[in-house]
Amino acid sequence: MIPWAFRGFLNGTLTTRWPARPDAYFDDSPAAVRPVADRVDPATLQRLQELCPTRAFVADAEGRLMIDRGRCVLCGRCVTAEPDLLRWDHGADTAALTRGGLVVGGVPETDEALTALRAELAHRVRRLRRSVHIRHLDSGSDGSDEWEVQALLNPVYDVTRLGIYFTASPRHADILLVTGIGAIGMRDALEQTYEAMPDPRVVIVAGVDAVGGGIFASGYAAGHGASDRLHVDVWIPGAPASPFSLLYGILSALGRVPERRPE
Repeated sequence: MIPWAFRGFLNGTLTTRWPARPDAYFDDSPAAVRPVADRVDPATLQRLQELCPTRAFVADAEGRLMIDRGRCVLCGRCVTAEPDLLRWDHGADTAALTRGGLVVGGVPETDEALTALRAELAHRVRRLRRSVHIRHLDSGSDGSDEWEVQALLNPVYDVTRLGIYFTASPRHADILLVTGIGAIGMRDALEQTYEAMPDPRVVIVAGVDAVGGGIFASGYAAGHGASDRLHVDVWIPGAPASPFSLLYGILSALGRVPERRPE
C-alpha cells in the first residue's frame, strides 16, 4: 500500500472540532498584543511609537495606553523591549464588527451599539448560515495572507465541514473576503466584484494590510485597505491573520460563534 496511506492511519483524524469543541491551538496561540499598563506618560508613549514600525500606539486624554490592532504587524518588538507595559494576548478571537473595536486598552465600545450592529448583521445573513460561498479578492498583498486563506481548505481546518465554500464567481458569492492593501490598480476590481454580488452580501477584511494599508500605507501605489472603498462588516487583524482568526471572523459574520470573551 502507498506509504501516505499508512501515515494517514497513524495520524488519525487531524481536523479540528472547533467551534463545536474547544481547540487548544485556538485558545493558546499568541494572536495579538495587549497593553498591561493602565496609563503611560508622554515620554513612554513616544518610546513605544519609535519602536513600532506602524506607530500603532496611542493614548487618550487621560493617558490610557491603547494599541490599534488594525495597524499592529505583530513584530513583537514592543513586547520584547517593554514587557512591563505589553504582553502577548492569547486566543484567535481577534475579529471585530467595527474598526474601533480593534483599538484595545481604552474604554470599550458600548454594549448598546454592538448589540444593534450584531442584530442588523444577523438579520442580513439569516438565510446564509449553513451554506455560504466566499469570493476571495487579493487587492495587493505580499502573499502571506493568501497562504493563510488557502489553509482554510486543508484537512486541519476543512471549512467545507461547516458549509463554507470558496467560489471564483462573485455572482455566486455571499461573502467578499478582501486581503491586501487596496492598491490603486485594484480599486475598480474591488467595487466591480462587490457590485456583482447578490444581496445579502457581507464584506470581511483580513490582515492589517486590508484593514488600513499596514506598513505600505504611505507608498505611492498603496491604498489604505478596503474600507475607503467598501462598507466593511467584519475586521480581522493580523500580519497575516491566522486560519483560526479568519475562521472566527467568518463565523462571527454568520452569528455562529459565541460573543467575544470579556475584556
